[in-house]
Amino acid sequence: MSKVTIQDIADALGISRNTVSKAINNSEGLADATREKILQKAVEMGYKQFSYVNSLARITPDSSSPDSTPGYAGEIALLTTTFLSLSHFASIMLDKFQQEISQLGYTLNLHRVDEQCLKNKTLPITFVKSRVKAILCIEMFNWDYDKMICELGLPVLFIDGPCRMDGKTLPADQLCMCNTTEITKLILYLLGKGKKRIGFIGDYKHCQSFYERYTAFRMAMLMAGETVEESFIIRHNDVQDLEVRLNALTEYPDAFLCANDFVAMDAMRILRAAGKQIPEDILFSGFDDSPESRIITPTLTTIHIHTQVMAFAAVDLLMSRIKEPSLDFRVVHTQSDLILRESTETER
Repeated sequence: MSKVTIQDIADALGISRNTVSKAINNSEGLADATREKILQKAVEMGYKQFSYVNSLARITPDSSSPDSTPGYAGEIALLTTTFLSLSHFASIMLDKFQQEISQLGYTLNLHRVDEQCLKNKTLPITFVKSRVKAILCIEMFNWDYDKMICELGLPVLFIDGPCRMDGKTLPADQLCMCNTTEITKLILYLLGKGKKRIGFIGDYKHCQSFYERYTAFRMAMLMAGETVEESFIIRHNDVQDLEVRLNALTEYPDAFLCANDFVAMDAMRILRAAGKQIPEDILFSGFDDSPESRIITPTLTTIHIHTQVMAFAAVDLLMSRIKEPSLDFRVVHTQSDLILRESTETER
């Protein structure tokens, strides 16, 4: 049987290929009802990104579950150290993730890991291990605490995760957005415009994604034969520290690549207060395609994360781990896309 394509789905629904692509990639400009109809058809037809859904539906709920509700499979525990605002890429992803696991009999319960939990390496008091079938970690970047989680004997999936720059790994699956391809594309775009003095802003040891974005930047510059000016690498702790470091610069790069959109927006605000014009004096780019990146002035060049695809991938990784605990641990990257906006506009 031949593979199902986006065009096949479009033909089955009598709509354009572009509309189907927007739904699958969670792009803007589609009504929720249209998006849902397209995704359901993609599942029915066995489109490659969603083909696992039918096999997941055959997983039998654990009869030893403490909950007596028929069909109840257990709890997926979401552990996080922060409040996931609507601007956070994971908030959209979790909405779809919860919809999918609920159809399989699982509930998603959030457990906040506060500073005391991190310090003492203890679980939140709301976490009841006997009810939990798997753990989903978001914004969990403390290596020692994450190691403790992995020793609970439960399937664990990290969305992003702690930085692995020293070669250490955790016995868990990890899901990230692609942090390499589109940054390479952006660097080559800037170099093609004659913008060769490029800097990076962000704590690249904060998490694995930040580290991958930083290394992608350096590798792209290296492969293009360009030198990275070390004074243009701004690794900061907080906004106040960022302001001190930016104001201490005696010269500025042609462009700054930032670890995410909010780092970029903070840096743009600080430099504008110092009299710099953006993009006239310095070009800027972020990562995540947050809602704010589309409405600030100038609008921010960024890299779009396909959160809906990440949600399906997270379900796949967790459910397959629950079913086959002995599987080799996996690191999965989902597609991302460069979006050029006004902050890197080099021609007026």
